[in-house]
Amino acid sequence: MDPKIVGTVMPVLELNMQPTEKVFAESGQLSWMSMAIQMQTSTTAGGQQGGFLGALGRAVAGGTLFMTEYTSVGGQGLLAFAAKLPGQILPLEIAPGYGYMVHRHGFMCATPGVQFSIGFQQRLGAGIFGGTGFRMQRLQGQGHAWVELHGEVVMYDLQPGNTLRVHPGHVGMYQESVQFNITTIPGIKNAFFGGDGIFLAALTGPGRVWLQSMTMQHLAHAIQEYLPTAG
Repeated sequence: MDPKIVGTVMPVLELNMQPTEKVFAESGQLSWMSMAIQMQTSTTAGGQQGGFLGALGRAVAGGTLFMTEYTSVGGQGLLAFAAKLPGQILPLEIAPGYGYMVHRHGFMCATPGVQFSIGFQQRLGAGIFGGTGFRMQRLQGQGHAWVELHGEVVMYDLQPGNTLRVHPGHVGMYQESVQFNITTIPGIKNAFFGGDGIFLAALTGPGRVWLQSMTMQHLAHAIQEYLPTAG
C-alpha cells in the first residue's frame, strides 16, 4: 500500500492499494475511489470485535455503528479520504502495547488488525463532567492507522511525572502510556468568570501528546452569529 497525503490546509489521504489490500473506516467517511475498490459494510468490518455492543461503544465515542471495509479487487485501486476541517492528517504505526487515544472525531481509517473502540477515561468524572472533549477513541492492536487533527498540531514529549494541563478541546491525541486525569480551574473567579470552563485535562508522562489549535466548540462559537435563524 502506498499512502500519500495531498494538500495543506484541507488535506486528503490518498491510498494506492495493491490487489487484496484492505482498509476500514467509519461509514460516510469515503471521499472518492476507483472502480477496483469494493465496499462491505458491517459492525465487524476490518475485524472489529465486540459485535453490536462494541459498535454501540464506538458510536458513543463519536464514531458510527457500522464500519466499511474497502478492498482492492482485480488490480490496483485508488481510495481517498478528505479531512473534515482544516488541519493535518497523521499516520500511526500501532503495535501491541503501543496504542493511542484520539479525540472523538479524529479516526479516518486503518488496516485490518487495528481495533477501534471507545476510550472513556478511568475516572467516572471524565465521562460525566468533562464534556465531549474527554470522550476519546482508542486505537490498539497491530497495523497502520491515519487520524486527523484540527488546526495546527503541537507535539510534546512528556517525561515521567511531567504534567500538562490542557483545555479539553485541544487534546488531539496521546500515547496510551500517558496518564489522563481531570483537574479544575484554580480559583472560584477563574472557574466561573474566566470564560475557559471549569475543567481541564491533566496529561502526565511518560509519553507523547499531540495538541490541536482548532476546536470544534470554538469554531462553532465563532460562526454562530453568521448562521441564518428561523424568522
